Parts: sequence; C-alpha cells; structure tokens
Amino acid sequence: MQGGNLTIWSFFFLEGFSRYPTLEIVLFVFSLVMYLITLLGNSSLILVIILDSRLQASMYLFLGNLSLVDICYTSASVPTLLVNLLSSQKTITFSGCAVQMYLSLSMGSTECVLLAVMAYDRYVAICNPLRYPILLNRQVCVHMATASWVAGCLSALLETSFALRVPLCGNLIDHFTCEILAMLQLACTDSLLMDVIMLVVSVLLLPIPMLLICISYVFILSTTLRISSAEGGNKAFSACGAHLTVVILYYGAALSMYLKPPSLSSQEVDKIISLLYGVLTPMLNPIIYSLRNKEVKDAMKKVLGQIPLYQAHERL
Repeated sequence: MQGGNLTIWSFFFLEGFSRYPTLEIVLFVFSLVMYLITLLGNSSLILVIILDSRLQASMYLFLGNLSLVDICYTSASVPTLLVNLLSSQKTITFSGCAVQMYLSLSMGSTECVLLAVMAYDRYVAICNPLRYPILLNRQVCVHMATASWVAGCLSALLETSFALRVPLCGNLIDHFTCEILAMLQLACTDSLLMDVIMLVVSVLLLPIPMLLICISYVFILSTTLRISSAEGGNKAFSACGAHLTVVILYYGAALSMYLKPPSLSSQEVDKIISLLYGVLTPMLNPIIYSLRNKEVKDAMKKVLGQIPLYQAHERL
C-alpha cells in the first residue's frame, strides 16, 4: 500500500535459508527436535518447581520465570521457522511480523534482566546468608521477577513501535524471522532516532546487566575463597556454576549480535548465531540447571516417580 512517500507493506518475504535448499531439511529436523526438547524440559522444570515444596526458595522462583521466558521466546519464532523451512512461499503478514518482533525482543530483554536478578540472588545467598531470608523474602522476589518482565516488555514496545514506523523500500527480510536488525536493513533512509533508541536499549539490557553479574561474581568468588571448608566451597561453586554457564551462553550470543561493529556484520553468520541463540540456549537451560543442582534432580526423580510409566521403567 502507498501512502504519500511512505510504503506500508501488508506482508513480508522471509529469506531464511532458502539459498541452501538441501540444508533446510537438516535445519527443520534440528529445530524441531530442539524445540520439542525446549518445551518438554522447561515445562517439566516449571511443573517440578510448582509441585515440590522443597523448591520454594527465591532461586527457584527466578528459575521458573526463566523457563517460562524460554518457552515464550522459542514459541515466538520457531513455529514460523519450521513452517517456512518446508514451504516455498516463506511469507508473514505485517501484523504477524510485528507480534513476532515484539515477543522476541520482550522475552530476550526480560531474560537479560532476569539473569542479573539471579546473580544478585546468588550474591546474597553466599555473601550474606544470614540476611538472605530478609533481603530476598517471597514478596521482594515476586516484585523483582515482575520488574524483569515489565522492563523487558516496555523496552521491546519502544523498539518495536519505532521500528514499524520506519519507511521500508522492500519487503524481503534476509532472515528466518522478523528480527529487528534485519528488518531495519530495508529502511529507505537512515533514522538517527531509531539508531539512538537501539543503542540505548542495547547498552541498558546487555553491558549493564552483565557488569552487575560480573560484580556479583567477584564478591561471590572472594567469599568462596575465604570458606575454609572444602565442602562449603564446593557447594557454593555448584550453586553458581549453572547460572554462570547460562550467562556465558546467553550473553555471548547476544553481544555478538547486537553490539558488534557494522564492519564485522555478516547476515549469514547472524542467522546461524540467531538460530543457536533462539533454539539451542533455551533447550540447554533446564538441562544445565538440572544436572548441576542436586535439589532439582531429587525433585525431578520424586515427581517422575509418581508417574506409572516411569515406575514401570525403574522396576525393569
């Protein structure tokens, strides 16, 4: 549709991986398996946290929220990706593109804030254990988790609303999803306001939370090294190891996508990073937390032990 000098597209073509048709089948199988594991793993983790009375500490409230974010994040883009990998017409409507962009940005931003909140939780638990029940009581934790969601959703609303107002000179997005950077490459003119908004939001949601996480772990490491008991030190490292692994995976991919110099940008590389960032990391999160946390493993066994099929398998 034409409106003065502004072109408003009713739909978009998603380039995706159509340049590599033989690769699309492999990517379909890979993405489908990863998506199903993500749904199963994160849903199971949420269910175990709800059902097991031993998992009522603040850490598990945040972990349950992280699993919910991962489910929403992957569900925003992977179903469309799966359909387009098998379709010759890789299209998405304008409204569908807007919803997809908003959900991806909001869930990604929420996870950035939530990981910083979880680092603070670990800092208080290890460095101020006696004050932990006071500083991070149930009400405070609910407020912190809610603030993470609000911050992520509002920042995404700001970015999406401005991105959709940018005049576009084409409707072929060189990506497998309505990723904001790929869409802005279609802009007819450079938008200083949009560039400033993207930079400010990226700095607020990537380097700053990561800096807070690093500061938390400096104090955690300092406290852990002063623990004379080997068992106490191992327990502290075990409590933080899973979170630190997730932080490295998540922020490593996010920083390489949103804060690298334009001269180093490669759309094909960005697609691969985005695929790993959107499919692999959410799948690994519940596995990492389950393997490195004895309480979660015990709770999993307890809940699974109540399922008749699992009981029959254990007897065999």
